[in-house]
Amino acid sequence: MKLSHVLLTALALSGTASAATYTVKAGDTLYSIAKATGVDASTLMKLNRLNSSTINVGQKLTVSGAASASAARATTAAAPAARGGTFVRAAATRYLGIRYVLGGNGNGGIDCSSYTMNVFRQMGINLPRTAAAQWRVGSPVSRRDLRAGDLVFFNTMGRTASHVGIYMGDGMMANANSYKGRTVVEPLFANSYWANRYDGARRVLN
Repeated sequence: MKLSHVLLTALALSGTASAATYTVKAGDTLYSIAKATGVDASTLMKLNRLNSSTINVGQKLTVSGAASASAARATTAAAPAARGGTFVRAAATRYLGIRYVLGGNGNGGIDCSSYTMNVFRQMGINLPRTAAAQWRVGSPVSRRDLRAGDLVFFNTMGRTASHVGIYMGDGMMANANSYKGRTVVEPLFANSYWANRYDGARRVLN
């Protein structure tokens, strides 16, 4: 009887542990795991002490438990516009400082739409290759409702959406800047060049 009780207790504890963790599979991203488990991506980063959005196949991630509840409360208390900002910034930072190359697709050089495409691929979202095509995905967002992760578009060549960046929050955006020759984070509306050429924004992260 006692042995039976011990076995049942062990099984219950095993099930609890299993429910509290997620093992990363091929093709997973932190964002896709967040969607599947219902735990905010930035909370997953805090729970697992991740400094970036990079994860490895076979890695076990904590997705629930007392620590999760505490982190979730902290996330809920944060301003709505800041939610997920940590995750977006981590994903965007991975590709900062890379040399700007028109038509470039890799670490040796990328252009504006390649930059956004690579960042969003980390979050399990496949974007079209060009800025003009990216302008046609997601849903439109007004300037006053911008939040971290929104795509921001500009007319830099006499046509709509000839340049694209990622809004980072706090009036900043990340983009592959041909003038500076690399991917950077810089002011959006506080920079007259971008403010005067702003076309609008699209939201693909929900």
